[in-house]
Amino acid sequence: MSTNDFLYLIILPVLSISVLLVFIRFIIGPGISDRVVALDLMITIGIAIITVVAMVSEKSSFLDIAMIFALIAFLGTIAFSFYLEKRNRDD
Repeated sequence: MSTNDFLYLIILPVLSISVLLVFIRFIIGPGISDRVVALDLMITIGIAIITVVAMVSEKSSFLDIAMIFALIAFLGTIAFSFYLEKRNRDD
């Protein structure tokens, strides 16, 4: 079994199932915190999928896209924590 077969047959299905499970958590999450964490996890899984595609296709330009997604996810998490801190300060 080559590396590409391993990535296609094992890693991508596991990542796909995890996206579905996290999306269900995103839909039924009782609080906004649960939804933001689920969204951040979906972006992280998306970065993993992009990395797998970059490894299989041997194109490093996909890794630049993955780094941009990671930056967006980080900034979104920081913005949400700022929102929560400001909301708790006002209460």
